[in-house]
Amino acid sequence: MGDNAFVAGQEPWLERLGNLRNVVRQELVTRQLAAHLPRGPLRVLDVGAGQGTQALRLARLGHSVTAVEPDGRMRGAFEQAARGLTTGQRERVTLVATDLAGLASVTRPTAYDVVMCHGVLMYLPESRAAVAALARRVAPGGVVSIVSRNGDAMAWRPARRHDWAAATAMLDELRLAADEGRDARYRNEIGVDARADTLASLTADCEDSGLDVAQWYGIRVASDDVPVDAPAPHGDELATLLDVEERLGATDPYRALGTLLHVIARPRGRATG
Repeated sequence: MGDNAFVAGQEPWLERLGNLRNVVRQELVTRQLAAHLPRGPLRVLDVGAGQGTQALRLARLGHSVTAVEPDGRMRGAFEQAARGLTTGQRERVTLVATDLAGLASVTRPTAYDVVMCHGVLMYLPESRAAVAALARRVAPGGVVSIVSRNGDAMAWRPARRHDWAAATAMLDELRLAADEGRDARYRNEIGVDARADTLASLTADCEDSGLDVAQWYGIRVASDDVPVDAPAPHGDELATLLDVEERLGATDPYRALGTLLHVIARPRGRATG
């Protein structure tokens, strides 16, 4: 796995943006992050911005966004989505062709009120260096928002599907990874080999980088057993589903079963805004 590991899964990812699982993911990230944003307008850095869902939502709210995306096809999808912005909103968005390693040379300003890195860590060999790079970009009183694969719940999705062989394989991998002192690995549903973090490992990474975890959430606790191409419902059904997912993702013991882990961290010893 490396910085470009996601490339092999780009096509199915982009094709499924409007399906249930991605709609739930994006809406839950938006709601969970909103509860921790400092008072605006804000300077936002989105690392691995992809098609720009979160970056563009924040731009529409009046924030200035620097979106970092190394891949040309994903930048193209971002630019296509940005056509829906007003002229004023578009002027607040800067799209940069680089990755985590290039942050220091391209980000201006050098510190941001909100630093986001969503769905990136699972494609990197490890998370510690990435978290440290994110921590160096957050301003005093700011927040760092990280979404990664939840290693503590890897067997839950196949178990809910009654795919006992896959659930057993996940449980075996978790045990083997623990015995070998490494992160658990898996093949995700866009066909890419990836890596999982745990709440404990991300908390340790944050602490090593001078960040304190302020809150954490689960994402897709109850709606992750559907096929990847299941369409999102509409109207009241979707609204109710999202409300339930939001509550489950913030409530013990359910949030620990989220397929994705959302960690909100702040610079240690700084004002919370």
